[in-house]
Amino acid sequence: MRKILTLVITLTAVLFLASCAKEEVVDYSGVYEGYSWNGEASGVLFEEATQYIKTTLYIAKDGTIVDAAMDFQILSNGVWKSRLVTEATAEINYAVDPVAATPGANYQAGTSMFTVTTGDWMSFYAIGVSAEGTVALLMVDPITRYQYEIKLPSTFDFSQNVSVLTIGSGLLVPTRRTAGGALINPTDWATLAEKHFFNMSYWSHVVTDTGILEGISSSSSVQLMLEKFGVTFTSGVPQEMTAKTGFTGLGGWAGNYGAIRSYLVGKNALEVLSLVDWSDEKYEGSINDKNQFGVDVAAGATRTAQNSIDTYAGATVRLSRESESYQKALVAAGILKIEDVIIGRF
Repeated sequence: MRKILTLVITLTAVLFLASCAKEEVVDYSGVYEGYSWNGEASGVLFEEATQYIKTTLYIAKDGTIVDAAMDFQILSNGVWKSRLVTEATAEINYAVDPVAATPGANYQAGTSMFTVTTGDWMSFYAIGVSAEGTVALLMVDPITRYQYEIKLPSTFDFSQNVSVLTIGSGLLVPTRRTAGGALINPTDWATLAEKHFFNMSYWSHVVTDTGILEGISSSSSVQLMLEKFGVTFTSGVPQEMTAKTGFTGLGGWAGNYGAIRSYLVGKNALEVLSLVDWSDEKYEGSINDKNQFGVDVAAGATRTAQNSIDTYAGATVRLSRESESYQKALVAAGILKIEDVIIGRF
């Protein structure tokens, strides 16, 4: 009888443990949202923010990310607008000679050949050729976040390498700052005099790794670069072309955020707990006791998370804020706790 009783108790215990094991299986399926916003680190409430990033995750039962979306919204004149809108227009005044902006603390915009309407300056370009064969090209550099303009007459030797188009030569003119928070913040142009558009820094390769300028290098001819933009030549002379606009590299905010989506889809959210590897030693001292990145950090500590440069987003995305919104979506899914979230530098 005692053996039978022991067996019954044992079987009951096994069934109880099996039941507990079944109860511990978590269903993560659902649609989850997370936000980061400007001023958050200094106490600004979400309802008071004028800019925010939103991550939406579509997660399966086992935690697999079935789909993802990311958006960057800015409040402009009382209306929320997405930075991912790609529509743009450009008009060119070929009679104007571009003049460099004054960089640094006393910044002043220079003189531009272009009148542009766009909601997305990231990696933006505009180009056209006049009836006389004068080329006008505007490109936004992801490293300094200035727009650079090139004006070349029909008599220019377009067989020369693009490396001749340096800031110091006067052929590459930084006319306007399009955004703050750049990887390189020029205080004068003499320091960058020898730089051309494709060697501002090591990270400049993101401009030519993919997209319309894929394959262009310092030794490529100016003609080849312009042909990439759609300019045609007859006997070495550029032919008239109506102004057109677009984006280099991955393609502005929409392209960069699309690359983040491509990276996430198919991965398991239980394994991808951040878009930034915060364990990297370069971030040591960059996160304060409030889990805020880039705020009140130790001297010399990194303030900008540019992981995106060589992975899935591109040089112009400061990924800490995108990572925060992503982590908050994981909080909504019950995968992370709010105290696990690193507040990004907006």
